[in-house]
Amino acid sequence: MSASDPQSGVSLSGLWHGQFSYPAGVPPEFFRATLLESPDWLSGSTQEVSQFGKSKGKTLYATLRGRRDGNAVSFVKIYESQTRTHSVNYAGTLNGDATEIEGIWTVPGFWSGKFLMIRETGLKGSVSQSVRETIGADR
Repeated sequence: MSASDPQSGVSLSGLWHGQFSYPAGVPPEFFRATLLESPDWLSGSTQEVSQFGKSKGKTLYATLRGRRDGNAVSFVKIYESQTRTHSVNYAGTLNGDATEIEGIWTVPGFWSGKFLMIRETGLKGSVSQSVRETIGADR
């Protein structure tokens, strides 16, 4: 992060709530992420309840590893599951007050979709409703 970067000094560490959407009528999934940021790396974990497939209704856990460069945030999510054995690449943009990360997730060679994460600190009202409205606006 450069000194002119508006997010300089604002760590991404903490609890985030989010949603990722699938293509073609598959329901979106909601997740909680705990992020830990250092000057050189970004790591963390996620927890989500699967909405479809063999793992429907099960809580899935994953680890995250990635980095942040200014307002660009990228990480790989690696599931700790027998039913989801793939990793997922996330690439997003941090907003000006470091409270939201929005972008695209991809499973290389398979499919992709949008995601939105909202920092828990200071949130009022329903995070899921806000996430639904933001992601659903482009459909």
